[in-house]
Amino acid sequence: MNVNKPSKSIVSVSEMARMVGLSRQRFHQLRGTAFPEPEYDPETKRPYYDLEKQQICLEVRQRNCGIDGKPILFYARRNDVGVVRKPRKQKTVKSSNGKFDHIAESIRALGLKTDSGKLAEAIRVLFPDGIKNTDEAEVIRAVFLQLKQSENDNAGD
Repeated sequence: MNVNKPSKSIVSVSEMARMVGLSRQRFHQLRGTAFPEPEYDPETKRPYYDLEKQQICLEVRQRNCGIDGKPILFYARRNDVGVVRKPRKQKTVKSSNGKFDHIAESIRALGLKTDSGKLAEAIRVLFPDGIKNTDEAEVIRAVFLQLKQSENDNAGD
């Protein structure tokens, strides 16, 4: 919650809600009773809070007394409201010697989870002479299909 003096000449309703530590929904519920109504831009009709009204909103939050003179209790805002969580990175499956790491990474990018043992076995079966002179895209395609088929076979059991 920011109870310092406002630093912008105008702020949106959403930003004002953040400044007083409330959700937008709760802030809208309290407009006109605990908090003052915003001003409106004559051209765009967008609501905003000027410096004076920002200060009033911050004082209401700090004193727990609305502009209507009634006391108001504010609950602590949940920390995760409005926070966009970054997806967790999947653990990288590495082969013991790192020889097939780039292939394993490509297989995972295609949405198939596998371990280094299964990957090495599939490569050994599909390419008994090795993959040195084989196009990497072809290796990835063949291994993916092999592992997917193996996964489907095991799911049917």
